[in-house]
Amino acid sequence: MDNTTPADPTRLHGSLGTGSIVFMVIAAAAPLTVIGGNAPIALASGNGAGAPVGFLIASLVMLIFSVGFVAMTPHVKEAGAFFSYVTLGLGQRLGLGTAFMALVAYTAIQAGVYGYMGWAVGDFVRHSGGPTIPWWIYSLLTVAIVAYLGYRHIDLSAKVLGVALVLEIAVVVIMNLTIFADGGAQGIEFSSFAPSTALTSGLGVAVLFALTGFIGFEATAVFRDEARQPARTIPRATYLAVLIIGVFYTLSVWALVIANGAGEVAGIAQKTLDGDANLLLDTAELYTGSVMRDLMQVLLLTSLFACVLSFHNVLARYQFTLARQGTLPRRLARIHPRHRAPSYASLVQTLTALALMLLCLALGLDPLTQVFGYMAGIATVGMIGLMLLTTLASLAFFRRHPELAWQRRWQTRIAPSLAALLLLASLLLVLSNFTLVTGGSIGISALLALIPLLALLVGALFGRARAMAGEAPLSPPGAGAY
Repeated sequence: MDNTTPADPTRLHGSLGTGSIVFMVIAAAAPLTVIGGNAPIALASGNGAGAPVGFLIASLVMLIFSVGFVAMTPHVKEAGAFFSYVTLGLGQRLGLGTAFMALVAYTAIQAGVYGYMGWAVGDFVRHSGGPTIPWWIYSLLTVAIVAYLGYRHIDLSAKVLGVALVLEIAVVVIMNLTIFADGGAQGIEFSSFAPSTALTSGLGVAVLFALTGFIGFEATAVFRDEARQPARTIPRATYLAVLIIGVFYTLSVWALVIANGAGEVAGIAQKTLDGDANLLLDTAELYTGSVMRDLMQVLLLTSLFACVLSFHNVLARYQFTLARQGTLPRRLARIHPRHRAPSYASLVQTLTALALMLLCLALGLDPLTQVFGYMAGIATVGMIGLMLLTTLASLAFFRRHPELAWQRRWQTRIAPSLAALLLLASLLLVLSNFTLVTGGSIGISALLALIPLLALLVGALFGRARAMAGEAPLSPPGAGAY
């Protein structure tokens, strides 16, 4: 039984159903942006026409990870997402380290998307015949809108995300169906899934960029306190989100291959990276007309907005939960009396984003290749690290409580062990190809890759310092039940 009680004024409350939480997760993934941005990189720099297999493998990795995550969910009573799981499974020190790593990863990707948003809006306005306005003006305007929505009740954000998400998925589904109905450049072909095409040296790159499309996945557990029935809603939302995102990515990338031809798609994708073409928009225009292309270009902007709004909400709730446990200042645990939202944490998060935007502006960073590229690199390392730690926490927790695991070996032993191996391989894959993620030099990329690991170390040392100072340890969520 969930220990969250509606009468508790110190906790967040809401009535988010499975659908609303799934919207939050998929919005954070920004599916239209992934198909327009990550897919061309996977096709050009990865295994070419075999890229759909890379997205399929990434989806399977996430699905296997979800098994142990969902099995442990009923025993985690605090809405702290991955760090709550790690605290319960591996202890306070690594739990705090995980929390610090998550804060850094989400803060980074949020700043990166603000930069991307500024560039994308500016590019759209210029190509529409409008004036040339500095990217940072659009970024700061986005910060202001997100601040307003994040300050208010989560239901408002859920509605905004829901509308934006339905539209962006709809246009890609329409394009996909049109391509499959038309037969593409050379008919419906399955060569993408042939071993000779898929299992080439570039497969790892395709898997890498597919995995980055799942950033924000843990939002299913972050909104635990605001879910209608957490014990049922969170597992359902987790599996649904992974399946929907995975199927959407795989089919959409395959549709791009069919539309342009297996032998030509990698070259067209490379032209996209060089700025001489746009694989997604050009394909949409070819098969669905110029109106759909224009609509898709607008929805690329709403996709980015939905993404950054989702990350803002996740970060605010991370800070709220840490403040309730005494790690961050208590003010961050304040709940707005009318909106019933972590409005103070949301405000602090807005100021943090504003400070990062001003820092990027002062450093003269390019909004796309540097602000977004660098920040996405930090977030990718951080998120894979978070999932790896969570999987290890699941294994440790069920090893200590065999009475909870003896009838479910697949969920509590086999799947988490397999997930740990796959995530470790994924982390090594990301690090070995990190310059492709960041777009920076080897030196800069190495420094960026260290940031999430340093955050983990600082958090763990902070937890150790608390223990040595004799402060009461953070209660592992749900630990009192065992």
